[in-house]
This record gives sequence, C-alpha cells and structure tokens, in this order.
Amino acid sequence: MLIRLADHGFTPTAIAARLTYLSAPDAIQGALAAGILGGGSRFLGVTEDTGRFIHDALVGVDPLPTNEKGWDDLAVAAIRQRTEEHRLVPGLGHPVHKELDPRTRRIIDIAHQVDLYGPNLAFFEAVGRIHPLVLNKTLPLNGAGVSGAALADVGIPLELLRGTVLLARCAGLLGHIAEEIRNPIANSIYMAVDRNAEYIEPTE
Repeated sequence: MLIRLADHGFTPTAIAARLTYLSAPDAIQGALAAGILGGGSRFLGVTEDTGRFIHDALVGVDPLPTNEKGWDDLAVAAIRQRTEEHRLVPGLGHPVHKELDPRTRRIIDIAHQVDLYGPNLAFFEAVGRIHPLVLNKTLPLNGAGVSGAALADVGIPLELLRGTVLLARCAGLLGHIAEEIRNPIANSIYMAVDRNAEYIEPTE
C-alpha cells in the first residue's frame, strides 16, 4: 500500500516540491514540506474519505453480515444516502483506470493471503458490486479507496489514515526531488508559466 500511495506522477504536490527545490535547493526539507502541505481532499484525501465512509456505514451494525447479500444490502443503503446528500461515493472512479484499477485487486488478494481481509474490505467490495444498480453507471474501485479499507482492517485509526498516506507520499516526493537533481525540469515549468502569463489591466 505504501508503494501504491507514493506520489508517482506529475501531481500538483510533486510539482510544488520540485518548484520549491528550485527556489531553495539548500533546504530539501522545504521541498518535501511543500509537497506534503499540498496533500488534501483532491489529491490525497480519498483514502481517509473512504475509510470514514465505510466506518459510518458499519457503525452500529451488529452482527455484521456473513454473506455477499448482507454486505450488498448495507452498500445499497450507504450509497443511496450519499446520493440523497448529493455527495460522491469515495473510492469509485479513476481518471486513468476507467474500467479496472489493477492495484485494487492486488491489495485485496494480499489481504486474503495474509489473513487480514476484514469487514472494511468486504463492504468496499460490495460497493463495487452493487453501485451500478444505484448510480446507473459502472465505475472501478480505485487504489486510494481500497487502501483506506485495507488500512482500517489492519487497525489504523481513522484519524491516522491520511498520515499513513503522507508517509508514502514523502517517499514519492523524495524520488521526485532526486530526479530533479539529476534531470532538472522545474525551471522549465516556471518559465512556461511565466512566459505564457497574460496580464490584464485592472477594471477599477
């Protein structure tokens, strides 16, 4: 999960880290901090959001389901509540993996192999099975969402889910900075923005 959650592309957090390193190469901690501070609900928070969504759906359910139908019924109720509140279902959809996020299946398989497959992953898989009937569209279960479920099943508290992602992101950002040192591109990013900026006279 830590490998999967590392910052592995040209995300805003990675760009922020590279540009900060360009400005202050003498303080690598500043570049790492800049990237980590940019981690929020859009580019990092899905893991925590999914964990909280599952927690809210399962709190007070006793006993927990013992078969797929029971999990599916819980998932239907939770998804309907989210749609009634005009809120997205966290853990569904991905901008690149339109049909299947391969990381999701791998994490679920590992959880089974090490006997750490628990109710959070069971519910998350139910969301994957049942959401087309409620949302009238089919979306893949994404890697960030499955990480939230899996981390909850191993006992990571909800309050620390985002922190766990930050642990992985720090390693990913360090990789970006290492690459920036060997093959710098931050100045090109800066110049592209600076040279293409259009300045507009104030209207008042």
